[in-house]
Amino acid sequence: MEEIKKKDIRALTREQLRDFFVSNGDKAFRGNQVYEWLWQKAAYSFDVMTNLSKETRDMLEANFVINHIKVDQMQRSSDGTIKNAVRLHDDLIVESVLIPTKSRTTACVSSQVGCSLDCRFCATSRLKRMRNLNPDEIYDQVVVIDNESRLYFDRPLSNIVFMGMGEPLMNYNNVLKAIDKITSPDGLGMSPKRITVSTSGVPKLIKKMADDEVKFKLAVSLHSAIDEIRTSIMPFNAKFTLSDLRESLQYWYEKTKSRITYEYVVWEGINDAQKDVDALVAFCRFAPSKVNLIEYNPIDDGEFKQASNAAIDRYVSTLEKNNIVVTVRRSRGKDIDAACGQLANKS
Repeated sequence: MEEIKKKDIRALTREQLRDFFVSNGDKAFRGNQVYEWLWQKAAYSFDVMTNLSKETRDMLEANFVINHIKVDQMQRSSDGTIKNAVRLHDDLIVESVLIPTKSRTTACVSSQVGCSLDCRFCATSRLKRMRNLNPDEIYDQVVVIDNESRLYFDRPLSNIVFMGMGEPLMNYNNVLKAIDKITSPDGLGMSPKRITVSTSGVPKLIKKMADDEVKFKLAVSLHSAIDEIRTSIMPFNAKFTLSDLRESLQYWYEKTKSRITYEYVVWEGINDAQKDVDALVAFCRFAPSKVNLIEYNPIDDGEFKQASNAAIDRYVSTLEKNNIVVTVRRSRGKDIDAACGQLANKS
């Protein structure tokens, strides 16, 4: 039981680590050395910290743990996509995905075990939210995928999207702490412009992000710009309505001058009519935006069906006619249930 009482060393700041060494009769700079091992080098045990004496490593071992993630299972898709089933220190599992293209590799990372929200078309929402991920658990997913990118695609990870399991804004503080470590020169040193946080739309927290002057990109999982339809597929919309969402996005744009991306799946008989397209155009008008039309990935029960190509074409032509940037995104990793909305489907 002694192991449980030990504190995870990555919960400590650099200053707290320095203080720990001073209070144990050592030099403060040891804290800097350990901090570098933990974040720049992503050390998973004290044994690998070779510029520390054996005595110092034993002292760390006696006081702390490193609750490092473990990849339980790695699956590779026929299109090169990699899905990791990641085991956390308390034996809960989340999933993360590496998506390769010719020019870049993208990590799709999880922020919660399960999800706080209840989107009916998403497999993850069927798992109740067990807990939020800690900053280091989010960070570790990125490190693992960066290593896989270098190993299998001979290049470092280029982009990160928070589109895995969970609603990132419902784990706001830990997600921002993780991004801080990922972008810091003391951590992975990635540019925040290469990171996108995708939210289903929590207005209060979108405004908070704007106030906190974050530098990463924002994507909104929209799927309908008509309240009644959006609530039928995303029930939390009854609480966080489209008018509240739009107001918060307006605030975001005024503060950040950063373009908003809308993630949008078109389903047969749900949002594939001209009125749906027109509502989306009207919703987009208040700020520069981009619409990603995403191919739907079934989660086995057949309730939702991918819309026809004609319906997709109608969206594309109407959006383009209204000078709204639109792309059609084909899903990757479907054969290993690694595509959008499928995470945790078979786990």
